[in-house]
Amino acid sequence: MKVAQRVAIVTGGGGGIGGALAARLASEGAKVVVADLDEAAARAVAASVNAEHPGSAVGSGADVSDTSAIQRLISLAESEFGPVDLYFANAGISGAPGLEATEGDWDLSIDVNLRAHIRAAQLLVPQWLERGEGYFVSTASAAGLLTQIGSATYSVTKHAAVGFAEWLNVTYGDRGIRVSCLCPMGVNTKLLYEGEESGDARGVAATRAVTSAGDVLEPAQVADDVLAAMDEERFLILPHAEVLEMYRRKGADYDRWLRGMRRFQAGLLPGA
Repeated sequence: MKVAQRVAIVTGGGGGIGGALAARLASEGAKVVVADLDEAAARAVAASVNAEHPGSAVGSGADVSDTSAIQRLISLAESEFGPVDLYFANAGISGAPGLEATEGDWDLSIDVNLRAHIRAAQLLVPQWLERGEGYFVSTASAAGLLTQIGSATYSVTKHAAVGFAEWLNVTYGDRGIRVSCLCPMGVNTKLLYEGEESGDARGVAATRAVTSAGDVLEPAQVADDVLAAMDEERFLILPHAEVLEMYRRKGADYDRWLRGMRRFQAGLLPGA
């Protein structure tokens, strides 16, 4: 799918991958609603996009774990630009480490990292089926294919996000609905360094597990990879090519892979 003249919503668009996606989409001729829990950040990204591509973006605050907030974004896009063609479910949180994560921690991670995707699809896919096309891009993580040291909430919800994107692709892929799933390792965003700045040894280990496993990419490079994958209508987007080999090793010998992950964790968290 070409993105020129398309209408897109990008959640988590106030910076990082989402901000880079908004800029890249606009550079290719798309119209973009930039959404973020931080409304000021969303409006700042939209203003930056419009400085380069006038009239291409509008920013809005939104808690995308709330169905009514997603509906408001869709209505905003329709009123400003027209029917939504592309939806980037990019908002995400890192979550609390360990089994001490509370019910509230789990609920928040599930709502933001998974249910926000489900709720958006429930609103958009029926419209897309009527029109014969649409594109849903899920930002998951390499943690959704492999796992995450430290945070169960992050690992589990990112696995679930991959699973939901797969289901969407299988269920609607022959009916004009394209689906891609972005699974990067380290990207130079605030989210990557939250663990390191948490003061919790497991949070520090979570960040170091990612930064030591491969290059930390810039968001703009990841955005380029996303649009290249959309052009090919490719499901799995792996900005870090080595993730595919890791995933193959995991599938080839699961127990060996788990033992290796435990050794890796022991090096990051002595005594764990």
